Amino acid sequence: MSPAHILVVDDEADIRSTISDILADEGYAVSVAGDAAGARKEVQRSVPDLILLDVWMPDIDGITLLREWTEAGTPGCPVVILSGHGTVETAVEATRLGAVDFVEKPLSLAKLLRTVRKALDTSTRTQQTGPRRGLRPVSPAPTGRSEAMRLLRDRAAAVAARQEAVLIVGEPGSGRSVLARYIHGLSVGPDSAFVTLVGGSVPEENAAQILFGIDSTGHGEAGILERAAGGTLYLRNLDELCPAAQRLLAGALEQGSFVRVGHAETVALEVRIIASLSAARADKVRPDLLARLAVLELRTPALRERREDVSDLLRECAEHLVEQEGLPFRRFGLAAQNRLRNYPWPGNVRELATLVRRLLVAGGAEEIGLAELEQQLAPPQAGVASRVQQDLLGLPLREAREQFERSYLSQQLALCGGRVGQLAKRVGMERTHLYRKLRSLGIDFRQVAEDE
Repeated sequence: MSPAHILVVDDEADIRSTISDILADEGYAVSVAGDAAGARKEVQRSVPDLILLDVWMPDIDGITLLREWTEAGTPGCPVVILSGHGTVETAVEATRLGAVDFVEKPLSLAKLLRTVRKALDTSTRTQQTGPRRGLRPVSPAPTGRSEAMRLLRDRAAAVAARQEAVLIVGEPGSGRSVLARYIHGLSVGPDSAFVTLVGGSVPEENAAQILFGIDSTGHGEAGILERAAGGTLYLRNLDELCPAAQRLLAGALEQGSFVRVGHAETVALEVRIIASLSAARADKVRPDLLARLAVLELRTPALRERREDVSDLLRECAEHLVEQEGLPFRRFGLAAQNRLRNYPWPGNVRELATLVRRLLVAGGAEEIGLAELEQQLAPPQAGVASRVQQDLLGLPLREAREQFERSYLSQQLALCGGRVGQLAKRVGMERTHLYRKLRSLGIDFRQVAEDE
């Protein structure tokens, strides 16, 4: 497969050269132009896969050139606008004329590469599936160049074209939630909801109200099935859904409808359900419910089964943290990458994301070397606990207790893969009380398990 061809249009030679070198290092084929006339010639010579177009140029500005191309129905590829003096009006106009993104100067290397990959990925999907009016931007595709991930994305695209229930099976941290959002993004329109229900969050005594809603006094409150109507209900950790909720959901799926608690009117079931679970815990799900949700089944491979994707995941995680959280950009050296390709990754992609965050937060040289990496991979040394205890001695009792509980429960939750039900058993707390405790401490278990 030939590399994607990117045309860089910018009147500043230094910027053209820098962007060209960066993109070439990433494996792209690059051509450049210093003005609108040069850009026209390059497009006539060969239509690129992506154009990076500067706004301010000596002959005509980039917005005018984009408008010219749009009116003529050319160049037939995505355009990303670059600007050192961008305004909201400029960004709005660029978007109206068909630009897929708007990047401000000075350029962030991480954001530039992320934008390029996103634009090329979206363009590829549009070519494969055809334009679909009214679609919102597709959720990011699961990352990876491995054969396993290529096949998974192909199967996800095929599944998205159908409206049956989908069951995603895989280890915790292997990207089940990412895949669910991707299928949803390929399937539905811009106003369609994506609602997540975590299996362990449904108390036995309130299962009907949570699923179906309540309408006992004439003032109704929609349940989660109604809130997701016309879109997708994602049942994360289906194996942790309480027996009452499993029974009620199985009945609703069989009948194609449900009734709010305290009300007699039947509500049609108009939602696509995507569920996820670990294969080892499939026996925790009612057979009739499992059969109805496993109409279409996908499996997310463990990270150790696709080691060739590690480098791409490391880079993507780092770029995301730089762009979204403003952490300092750092890249993994070749020796560090090789070490991580051979690491077993028991926590899968979630563990990788946590490792990248620790390394970026720690700061240091731009390149992460093997020695620094080994320090992060090494097990905690003896005496760490005692040092933590010494630190707590300087705090008032209430603050020390709160700090300890937050640290303790956060780490335990991570070890449980974001499973609150498993956490409750591990720490010996009743689940409802545990939920209240997590909220009071500001611990979002949904965020912990986002990369499941």
